[in-house]
Amino acid sequence: MLLADVVAASLAVAATRSRKEKVAALADLLARADPPSREVVTSYLAGALRQRRTGVGWRGLQALEVSPAAEPSLAVLAVDDALERLSHLEGPGSQRARAEALAALFGAATPAEQQWLRGALTGEVRQGASDALVQEAVARAADLPLPAVRRAAMLAGSTVAVVDAAFDGGEEALAGFGLEVGQPISPMLAASAPTVAEAMARFRVTVDVAVAVAVDTKLDGIRIQVHRSDDEVLVVTRSLDDITARLPEVVEVVRGLPVHSIVLDGEALTVGADGRPRPFQETASRSAQHTPGAGAVLTPFFFDLLHLDGVDLLDVAAAERAAALARVVPEQHRVARLVTTEVAEAESFFADVVAAGHEGVVLKDLGAPYEAGRRGASWVKVKPVHTLDLVVLAVEWGSGRRRGWLSNIHLGARDPQRPGEFTMLGKTFKGMTDAMLAWQTERFLELETHREGHVVHVRPEQVVEIAFDGLQTSTRYPGGVALRFARVLRYRDDKRADEADTLDVVKSLARS
Repeated sequence: MLLADVVAASLAVAATRSRKEKVAALADLLARADPPSREVVTSYLAGALRQRRTGVGWRGLQALEVSPAAEPSLAVLAVDDALERLSHLEGPGSQRARAEALAALFGAATPAEQQWLRGALTGEVRQGASDALVQEAVARAADLPLPAVRRAAMLAGSTVAVVDAAFDGGEEALAGFGLEVGQPISPMLAASAPTVAEAMARFRVTVDVAVAVAVDTKLDGIRIQVHRSDDEVLVVTRSLDDITARLPEVVEVVRGLPVHSIVLDGEALTVGADGRPRPFQETASRSAQHTPGAGAVLTPFFFDLLHLDGVDLLDVAAAERAAALARVVPEQHRVARLVTTEVAEAESFFADVVAAGHEGVVLKDLGAPYEAGRRGASWVKVKPVHTLDLVVLAVEWGSGRRRGWLSNIHLGARDPQRPGEFTMLGKTFKGMTDAMLAWQTERFLELETHREGHVVHVRPEQVVEIAFDGLQTSTRYPGGVALRFARVLRYRDDKRADEADTLDVVKSLARS
């Protein structure tokens, strides 16, 4: 199968908001995929590469200037093979070899394929197709029940891992996938709510009848899933990357538990001498070290138990799993939790958690099973909303369904040391409605000063209110700080650019 077929399906998916039409486009391509290409096609349809890392970043792509091919000729398997070779390049001369290999790949790609490759390599394929949609497409193309596909994918750790079984062996083959200690499974995810009160309301039996819910502290660490069989321990990330060798302190804690086999879900983070969490970037930096030394220590905190001494607990109630967790994991390695029916108690707990430096809370249905790989209704996270008034410095033309509109905005804070100057903090295209896209396209074309490729630079006049989850240090942006998960709330026509928030304000927030 050609990459052009994948790109065409990606564009078709991006061009519609209809879930039904998205699934139909994905299923059609999967049904046409030849068996050797099927796993790669499944991965690409979700906008992801099979290789976790290729060594290619945005800087390397910025410097890449290669004329595109006139006609499509790249096979999906050839692209996967080229990226696999890229992922293994290291040592002296690897940078040059990577640049040459990347140029060869892009030189064989059409303009549309080049654009897709850039998005895939940077993790920014904007097509509106999640792994959940791909699972629906697999079920449709293979004529199988969706729950069978979902459960097999969650237990195997990915949709890619079960797609051949779905097509070649059907429902019986999918039923053969089970929880195995040592085989990571897709983690359960949480939906979101803006307030604790709204989250609590989702768990009410009726308007007037509340049920007890668990309110877990939401730690700002790295998600870990830990498997132990006797002395063998495996630690993986949310994306199921093996980081066991990087977290010896986590391995030591789990080896010390009074069990023979166990599968745990939790977070690991750095904690200061005062007991408060250190900035997330310190945790991320420490967890990325392949040879951890005497630096920061990552402490594990667990909030769920999926297997214990030969018994799988995925399908039992959360309350039962929590009770088992409390029996085998000491309190200092469990996430702090409140069980309550009262909104006021949950709100007070939330306030205490945030004051202690944590990210927020996750409210959980005590009767629910562990829905691995799904963002269901039985977990709901609540985080405080941080906002800044920033200035738009440039805008990028959109792709897919947003083609023809100015979409991704470059955000700047006012520089108090240089009147009239702004320092870039990041970009976002999140939170934009169609009406907002249409308005900002007209608005920013009026403010245009010049263009660089797909980027339209504008006069720094338009203020925008941005919500974000946090701040982190950055070597990518000149201010040394960047927004985490930024999204547009509204454009502020009531504010002038010289009234926007300053870089000093942003840095003070980062320090706090």
